[in-house]
Amino acid sequence: MYSSTAGDVRALDGVTADFYEGEFVGIVGRSGAGKSTLVNMMSGVDRLTSGEVFVGETRLRALDEDRIALWRGRNVGVIYQSFELMPMLSLLDNVLLPMDFSGRYRRSASPERAMALLAQVGLKEHALKRPAQISGGQRQRVAIARALANDPPVIVADEPTGSLDSATAEEIIVLFEDLVQRGKTVIMVTHEQGLAGRFTRLLRIADGQIVEDSASPASRRTEPPRAPDCAEQEPPC
Repeated sequence: MYSSTAGDVRALDGVTADFYEGEFVGIVGRSGAGKSTLVNMMSGVDRLTSGEVFVGETRLRALDEDRIALWRGRNVGVIYQSFELMPMLSLLDNVLLPMDFSGRYRRSASPERAMALLAQVGLKEHALKRPAQISGGQRQRVAIARALANDPPVIVADEPTGSLDSATAEEIIVLFEDLVQRGKTVIMVTHEQGLAGRFTRLLRIADGQIVEDSASPASRRTEPPRAPDCAEQEPPC
């Protein structure tokens, strides 16, 4: 529920869904349907006014702002259409930020991992450049590398291909498909109907409700993605 000058707005209305390890989930619908709110609820960026969200054993509603930020940094990789890179930092330092913020930075191991992630997205040779020195498609690949910094089980992406040309968008989708093959759960918001066939599961949202869920019961895994509970983490969040 959001408050606005026109009154309260119910962005999501009675939504219930389960997401499983190794799924590539597309969330589609018109502007204002509730797509971004749904993924923001999953990542703890937006807080619930009612209902519950569990990721693994973690109940997000039980975490205060500091704990949920730490939990999110360790367990959910978030990718935005606008990239949200720090303009004054190198690409390497942008990828290192989540490790630092979540208390997982290690002097030698972390830069090596960040460089390996940049190599994975084809940008190792640009590691010391700043975001303004590379293309939009390359910046989106840096954002993906940053989202993978702490090896989270879940990746949520809000319109990650919306501002990219078709060839670059295809590169991003192929990267996501590769992550799914490696066991990650990727949940992607998109307006692009042509991508529907690339997802292993499609959710269609209208007026804050799920009106279509194309998942086949036979394709579902028996267990949801296992993100560690806060109490299990070192140090605990």
